Amino acid sequence: MLLFVGLGNPGDRYVNNRHNIGFMAVQAIASRHNIAPWRRKFQGVAVEGMVGADRALLLLPGTFMNESGRAVAEAVHFYKIALKDVVVLHDELELPPGKLRVKTGGGNAGHNGLRSVSEHIGNDYKRVRLGIGHPGQKNLVHSYVLQDFPKAEQPWVEAICDIIADNAGLLASGKDSTFQNKVHLAMDAKGFGGADEEE
Repeated sequence: MLLFVGLGNPGDRYVNNRHNIGFMAVQAIASRHNIAPWRRKFQGVAVEGMVGADRALLLLPGTFMNESGRAVAEAVHFYKIALKDVVVLHDELELPPGKLRVKTGGGNAGHNGLRSVSEHIGNDYKRVRLGIGHPGQKNLVHSYVLQDFPKAEQPWVEAICDIIADNAGLLASGKDSTFQNKVHLAMDAKGFGGADEEE
C-alpha cells in the first residue's frame, strides 16, 4: 500500500491558495485514475484505489497545515505503511512556478506541513516539491502562500496537476527520475518551461 498525501488547508476559503497546490495535485490523481468516492477518514478525507499497478491510499488532511502529521501518522499506522511508500506533495517556495523536484528525506525548509509530518512519522518519506515561487522578502511569505493563484497562473497550475496525474504510476512504482523528467518534458511542450532534472 502506498500513501499519497496532499498538503493544504481544509475549507472553501483556502481551495485556490498557493499553499494548497498539494491538495490540487492529489485530487487530480484521484480524478485521472477514477478513484472515488472520498470519505471522512484519518482526520481528513481519503480514498483508496489503483494508481498504475499499485494500490494506493490518497489523503487530504483535514487538520490545518501545521498539524498535517496527525492525519498522516494515523493512516501510516493503520495500514503499517513503510516510510519509503509515503509520498507527500506540497508547495515549494524555493522553486520557480511550474518547476518540480522529487526527493526523499532532507530538511523541511520552514514548511510547517512537512515539519509536522516529520515530527509524527520521521523524515525518510518522499516529497514532491511543487514550485510556487518566492515573493522576494521573508516577511511577505505568510500572506503570499495564503493568496489564491492569480488568473494568469491558473493555466500552469492546471497543467502541472494534470501531468502529475498522468504520470503518477511512475511515482507509485518508484521511478522518480523518470517521473520528474516526464513532467519536465510535458510542461516544456505546453510552453510552461516546467521542472528540470535534479540539481
